[in-house]
Amino acid sequence: MEEAEAKKKMRMGYTTGTSATAGAKAGILAIISQQPVGHVEVTLPKRSKIRISVERCEFDGSSASCSVIKDGGDDPDVTHGAEIRTTVTLTGDIGRIEIDGGEGVGRVTKPGLGLDVGSAAINPTPRKMITENITEAAQDLLKRNGVKVLISVPKGRELAPKTDNPRLGIIGGISILGTSGIVVPYSTASFAASIRQSIDVTLAMGNDTVVLTTGGRSEDYARKIIDLPDHCFVQMGDFSGYTVKQCAKKGIRKAHVAGFIGKLTKMGMGVRQTHVKGSKVDMDFLADLAQRAGAPAEAVEEIRKANTARHAYEIATSRNLGRAFFDLVCQQVHAQLGAHSEQKFEIDVIMFDFEGSIIGRFPPQ
Repeated sequence: MEEAEAKKKMRMGYTTGTSATAGAKAGILAIISQQPVGHVEVTLPKRSKIRISVERCEFDGSSASCSVIKDGGDDPDVTHGAEIRTTVTLTGDIGRIEIDGGEGVGRVTKPGLGLDVGSAAINPTPRKMITENITEAAQDLLKRNGVKVLISVPKGRELAPKTDNPRLGIIGGISILGTSGIVVPYSTASFAASIRQSIDVTLAMGNDTVVLTTGGRSEDYARKIIDLPDHCFVQMGDFSGYTVKQCAKKGIRKAHVAGFIGKLTKMGMGVRQTHVKGSKVDMDFLADLAQRAGAPAEAVEEIRKANTARHAYEIATSRNLGRAFFDLVCQQVHAQLGAHSEQKFEIDVIMFDFEGSIIGRFPPQ
């Protein structure tokens, strides 16, 4: 109840797509009125409206450039606070609205994203929002002119490496995104979309094997032992159940699943969403596996009383339990993920220690 109450009080934000739409609408209104525009109402995909402040508005008789500061609300991402600049220029192509990306907006270099290779990384929903909002604001003007919209992000190149864009083959900047136009605090929708997109790119590039990791460090270690292109590496974070279901649905043939003892233990327990706040490692589960691995009774009891999965790892290491214990954890992960994926593809589970050495694997290699 308290969590639900807290979420209700959290402040929603808006997407890069909504930011660009606001700038485009402000620009077209400034051209029409020949007055600076300080805020606009943007119509969102589900037809509700949101009021957006315009940071900067410069114009002349046939063009305008307006900036909006992207606001992620109480769920900020790397683009929170970024300037999204939209330049609107009148053209002679009557009725046509052309949308492109400028400096700091990435370019698509790989298939599988639902965008043409070579095009700006501006997703279909933002394109539709921009078109609809300009049409709504400038019906009379469009009877005499066309409109070119150029979206740029001054710090886009700097922000891009902090996103999934390089992995997805989007080069030179960030993407202009958004399906609903708003950012709901702590929503998992964007992360789920990124996972689906990553799998789509892998398949579109002609690969049917992925490396699913729980984060950046496990991915770095996995890259040292698995020779596959960048686009085959997918950070699934805490969403293992969802990810393997998507792999099964989309036709992946094999998935290497790599991580450390904490997240892998939760997966082996059958936890599909392994965020630290959403689940807890069951030490009885680990103690029983240690017993099955032939650990002495005192080691089993130490593990049962361990504070964390890492603590259990330290006990197993100091007690020289060897690979058998960690292999059993991986075997449990293999069984759980196999069930989630309905056994539709091959799964290889790898456990690293905290220095990157393989300490467990199933099936054995």
